[in-house]
Order: sequence, then C-alpha cells, then structure tokens
Amino acid sequence: RSGKLTPSQVAKNIIAVLEDCDKSTPPLRAIVQWDQEQIMLMAEASTVRYRNKCTLSYLDGIPVCLKEEFKVVPYHHRVGTVYLGTEPETEDATVAKKLREAGAVIIGVSNMHELGTGTTGCNPNRYHKIPRNPYKPNHFTGGSSSGSAASVAAGLCPVAIGTDGGGSVRIPASFCGVVGLKGTFGRISCHGSLPLSYSTVSVGPICTSVADAAIVYSILAEPDPLYPYGLKQPKATLSDMCSPDLKGLKLGVDWTFFKVPDAVSALPVLYSAVEHLQSLGASVVEVSLPEMEEVRVAHVICILSEMRDFLQPDFNKHFQEMNLETRANLALASQFTALDYITANRQRTRSMRFLQEIFTSVNCILTPAVACTAPRIYESDLLTGSSDLSFTSRSMRFMQLGNFTGIPGLVVPIGYSAAGLPISFQVMAKWWDEAVLLRLGLKLEQFRYQTKKPSIYYDILA
Repeated sequence: RSGKLTPSQVAKNIIAVLEDCDKSTPPLRAIVQWDQEQIMLMAEASTVRYRNKCTLSYLDGIPVCLKEEFKVVPYHHRVGTVYLGTEPETEDATVAKKLREAGAVIIGVSNMHELGTGTTGCNPNRYHKIPRNPYKPNHFTGGSSSGSAASVAAGLCPVAIGTDGGGSVRIPASFCGVVGLKGTFGRISCHGSLPLSYSTVSVGPICTSVADAAIVYSILAEPDPLYPYGLKQPKATLSDMCSPDLKGLKLGVDWTFFKVPDAVSALPVLYSAVEHLQSLGASVVEVSLPEMEEVRVAHVICILSEMRDFLQPDFNKHFQEMNLETRANLALASQFTALDYITANRQRTRSMRFLQEIFTSVNCILTPAVACTAPRIYESDLLTGSSDLSFTSRSMRFMQLGNFTGIPGLVVPIGYSAAGLPISFQVMAKWWDEAVLLRLGLKLEQFRYQTKKPSIYYDILA
C-alpha cells in the first residue's frame, strides 16, 4: 500500500529463490511445480491494482502455494505420485479459484507425502524427493502437507494451503514452527482435491502467523455448491478474536491424555503455555476425553478403508509405481472388513456425543500438538522411503480426535527443544467455532518470547 514495494518485485525475488533453493545442498524441495510466466502474470495484474487503489482483498499480491493434492491450472495434479496427473490441469480446485479471485499470487504447487499416506513427508520418487525442514535440513518436515509447511517456514510465501485427514496440516506446521489451522469438517471446500478419504479430511491454511491464518480462513470458509458437506454451515466469523484478554473462556484439559510418555510432552514450556492462558483470565477445567484408544483405532480404520476404497484401481494398476510405504499402508487397509468400518463409525457417533457433552462446559480443549519433534532423515530414506508405524502413531496422537469427529484444531508454535526443533501447542473447539481458536492462538503467539530464524530462510521482501 505504501508503494515501497510492488507484487512484481516480490514475485521476481521469489522466482530467484525458487531457482536457488533446489540447487542448494540438500535441495529444499518445498515447491515441486512452478511457472515463471504464470507467477509474473498474476503479480503484474496485482501491481496495477495497487497502483489504481482497487485491490481485491487483503490477499491481493500475497504469494501463496497449494498442496499438490489440489487441482491448480496449469500444473500436473500428481498428488505426490509419479503416475497421476499426466496432463496439465485445465480447471482449478475451489480453493485455488477463490485465491485467484482474491488477487493472491499462486507461486506453484507444494510437495506432499505420496497420496497423503504418511506423517513424515518422506517421498523418494523422482518428481518429489524429500522436502527439508528449514530449522534442521537433516530432519523431516512432517506430512502429508510437507512442502506447504516448508515453504512457509523458509519464507517462500506467508500462506500455503494443505489438507488434513490425520494431522496432515497440523503435524508439518508443528514440525516446521508455523501456524496450522484445520477447519471444521466441511468448512472449506475440498472440491478439486483428490477425494482420498471423504469423512476425515478438512482443508486449512498453514501460515506465518495467526492473523494471517484468520485472513485466509475468512476468505476461504463458506459453502460451495460443488461440495455438499459444507452447504449447511453457519456463517464464518472472527468475533472477539482481538479481545484484550480471555476472560470468561473455559479451557478443558485431560491431564492424563496431555501427558505422553515422551520427551516433548514432559517439557515445562507446554505447562507454561497453559498458565499463560490462565493469566489472561481464562479458567482451566479438568475434563475427561473418553475412549481415546478406541478413537485412535477407529480413525485409522475409517481413513485407511476410505483411501483403499478410492485407490482400489490405482492399487491394482499402479502398484509397482507406488512408494513402498504407500503399498504397505494400502495392503494393510485391505485387511479391514465392512464390519470393522461400521463399528468404527458407531464409535464416531459415540465420540461426537461425548464431545457435545464436553463442549457444554468448556469452550476449548488444549493438548500438545505433536508428541515428538521432527524426526531425523537417514540416507536410506532418500532411496527407499521411510516406514515407522510407531512414529506415525505417536505423531497422530493429538490429531485424530479432530479428524474423526470433525471439530476444528489450531496449532501454534510456542518454543524449541534443546536441539532447536520447534514445539507447538494445539487448541480444539466445537464444530464451526474457529473464531475462538484464533482468539486463543493470538494469545499463544504472545507467549512465545522468541522466534528463531530457521537455518534455511529466504527474505522475499529484501
């Protein structure tokens, strides 16, 4: 707005960075498809709008990227594979369309775990390779929205869009020290993304700050005639988001669930974050989250059964072209029966009822974001990929409730481990109440007394 900088100048900087960051050792591999001409066209149109003082939204001229799970013209819709998206896309997913209408500059599509089947982001195939954690390049970014989180953390863009069926927005955001919002199931349209699991996946932004996440959320969150699950949603608001304190808010904590037999959850920083929210006037209420082991198993049955159902033709036809981990997960999924799936969905009904009850007495549920920090990348991972079920299970511990029942969740970075890896905190709220998450998120950001610069960081405004 001040005219000191134009979207065109920023776009030129980004193009230089995109050329540079994959020549570095090791390559960042955050953005896997981009087109200089496309970027400049959008940026130049935005520059003209700023000059004429007729910008389209707060996102006008802002660089964004979308996970490869979304259709984005003119890129290949590969979804992390080598066999999908053989032709360039001719039609945008709803979120891509909305971002264009808001004037955002789409800088490309970001890397992802193959078909979203894991939480490390490890994808050794020839089109993708392993995206690197900007804080420690020899560690994973988390997945499956791996490149989205890495792009934001490394400064390539302040906004990236991901999908979250088992923590796929919140895990990489946590590992890369940025903000991740999983909207309520159906809140942001999934139309134009590959329907890997229709009952667990929500779309959400990964951003540099909570305020940025709120802006993106307010632009993307509304009913889409092409996406039936979100048609009956109440209007998205940001009410009370900027209240000076948290008076009147009740925050639920199940301390038994909160404490994990793991290094991260024992960290005093997580407890200090809860105390910080209390110091702003919120009250902490002890709650019991029932049947969490049943929730964990039932969520796995639901997401894997639905993915296996959708990917049956791929599994039969492209088995040899899939990463080993994807094959293993889909083979495991084929062992579930119709009875398992029905029983899992009965559990979902129970769990949703428990939550309805809990949300009559509290506004939010607090948990750590991930029960561990970003794991190390080993040489063998680069060649054959990585499959570690105990890690997958650990990384999803605090994520599955939100995916299984459809409630929204927000992760905010609050500090660093002794090794310098980011640690995050999660807040979940009742269905459609993203506003209270963003209100708490702003206060959690104030709690973090320092933000360390990642070792891979590009200043695109310089």
